[in-house]
Amino acid sequence: MKSTDDSQPRIEMRPAVSDDFLQLEAVRQIAFTPIFDSFRSILGEQIYALAQAREDEAQGELLRSLLTTESEWEVYVVESGCAVVGFISIQLNLETRVGEIGLNAIHPAYTGKGIGTAMYNFAVERMKDAGMKVATVATGGDSSHAPARRAYEKAGFTVQIPSVWMCQEL
Repeated sequence: MKSTDDSQPRIEMRPAVSDDFLQLEAVRQIAFTPIFDSFRSILGEQIYALAQAREDEAQGELLRSLLTTESEWEVYVVESGCAVVGFISIQLNLETRVGEIGLNAIHPAYTGKGIGTAMYNFAVERMKDAGMKVATVATGGDSSHAPARRAYEKAGFTVQIPSVWMCQEL
């Protein structure tokens, strides 16, 4: 897919291969640093260390697992020029006809330029082409996820079930 709007960066999306891991991991790390910092700030160091840090640290291995041939996820690389600027994972459940956007990220230097919306529109079109009847995505409700929520909404994700994850230090 190529962008056609001259005011937006020209992007291309292609299926990821295992050799893309290092570049995608670099994007993931820089894109998720403010999110993990937000979690740490909200939870405090003690709760973060016990309840959230392991999951955050495991995200790189999750990304690696999405790129294996055994994975049930499709992963696409987002490129602008010669630069890898993002990625998106998509799962297509042919039994339930529900598609899901999973782990995805855009390099912070490329946010706010319509790339996220284009990426999510691509995912929705991929789901439609595969016969999905519903598209889903989960995201955080904290301020660090606000740009992602706006991009999801621009791509048509308007039906929401609010959720709150609550913690208590013991």
